[in-house]
Amino acid sequence: MLRFLSAAAIVLWSSTTLAAGMGEDDARHLLNRSGFGAPPSSVTSFSRLSRNQAVDRLLASARTAPVLTPPVQEYVRPGRLKDASEEEKKALQRAEFAKGAELRAWWLQEMLQTPSPLSERMTLFWHNHFVSSQQKVKSGRLMLDQNLLLRRHALGNFGDLLHAVAKDPAMVIYLDSATNRKGQPNENFAREVMELFTLGEGRYSEQDIKEAARAFTGWSFNPEQGTYQWRPFIHDDGEKTVLGQRGNFDGDAVLDILLQQPATAEFIAAKLWREFVSPTPDMAETRRIAEACRSSGYDIRRALKALFLGKGFWAKENRGVLVKSPVDLVVGSMRTLEISVPDALPLAFTVRNLGQDLFAPPNVKGWPGGEAWINATTLLARKQFIERLLRNEQFVTQMARADGVESSYEQGSMRNRLRTKELREEFGKGAGRLEGDTRMRMVQAVSDIRFDSTSWLKRFDNAAAVERALLPIPAISPPAVGTTGIALVRGLALDPAYQLK
Repeated sequence: MLRFLSAAAIVLWSSTTLAAGMGEDDARHLLNRSGFGAPPSSVTSFSRLSRNQAVDRLLASARTAPVLTPPVQEYVRPGRLKDASEEEKKALQRAEFAKGAELRAWWLQEMLQTPSPLSERMTLFWHNHFVSSQQKVKSGRLMLDQNLLLRRHALGNFGDLLHAVAKDPAMVIYLDSATNRKGQPNENFAREVMELFTLGEGRYSEQDIKEAARAFTGWSFNPEQGTYQWRPFIHDDGEKTVLGQRGNFDGDAVLDILLQQPATAEFIAAKLWREFVSPTPDMAETRRIAEACRSSGYDIRRALKALFLGKGFWAKENRGVLVKSPVDLVVGSMRTLEISVPDALPLAFTVRNLGQDLFAPPNVKGWPGGEAWINATTLLARKQFIERLLRNEQFVTQMARADGVESSYEQGSMRNRLRTKELREEFGKGAGRLEGDTRMRMVQAVSDIRFDSTSWLKRFDNAAAVERALLPIPAISPPAVGTTGIALVRGLALDPAYQLK
């Protein structure tokens, strides 16, 4: 009888445990890793769910389109500058710079307001996987189109995404596919599709690249329309041998061969691990995730579910081991501190100043991430961002008193002059290039970003709860006992642990 009661008690305990909510610490960890920051209201909501329920909710809420209407980005035909005067060239360049800033601000605003942060996290992940840069593409319109493409497929099918992005006009320009023709193959795309998009370094030969490049000939670009164009007359229709398979392959056939390789799923699984779990992939776990990916026909949701529900994701030793990217730091701070951002234009220059210029990764390998985000310059800039953010609730009043200015008109002029100077000093020289209405918009946007520490702190019972809300691990240099209010928030946000997630 006692043995029976014990077994029944174990069954009851197990079912109760599985049904119980995961608690605030786990909810905060999941939200920080799968999106940008962890707003207290979202933490409370997710804390009532089991891990499985929470992951299902994240995946079910994924979006394929942005919430906010993208800014208008008129397509400008390449070569237009060649026929322009010097003054016209400068005007066009200024206009393109302003449109680029608008595009970056729109995406950051989407990250701030989206009901599905995971969708934007994955869009950013693929942006750094299938790298293109506006610096080479030289078209805000084409970069926007690629961003929308990445979002459509962000949690869909990796095979479909691979085929679509390979013919995306921004990618065709960035990796020189338009110059790849029969008899004069350009190997750039063939090399990067193997090394960076699918197999990973060392899992192919130079001959494989040469043969694949022949298959991709004919994939081109219509400069008048800004669209992909197939040009059969420059396609090499001869027989090729790629990764041991021989045939009259075109580019799509080669992509299918790459998707057949187990190494492709393993490469993607390891990259997802580094994005969401830790800098060093667990080989057994990544093989499990890769198998979920391959067995589902490259369903990205299935791969993410296997990752998020794996023991590695929740392990204590894997918490606080990832360095926040500039986007994580900036957008995550705004969301966690529940700061209203009517206009994200300043944030576009902040993340750029911190080393992550959206739509312009540094090279074909993208941002390296991890500890590379932190150096003497960026660490100082990160601290300055936090300090400015947490003093902003007092800053406008201080500025209005500058130099004893009395009239409201003079106060406004003084604020604008000080803000313009601050733009250059705190947002980098790029912000100094803003002109006219865009500069005044920037000035106003900075003033509108304010942290209401009193309202935010009402959510927490004590300093320990505030620390858990802000830091993934205990503070390295905790504020003095008895510190309260904005001083407590500032002390924790300036702690080295705040740079981690």
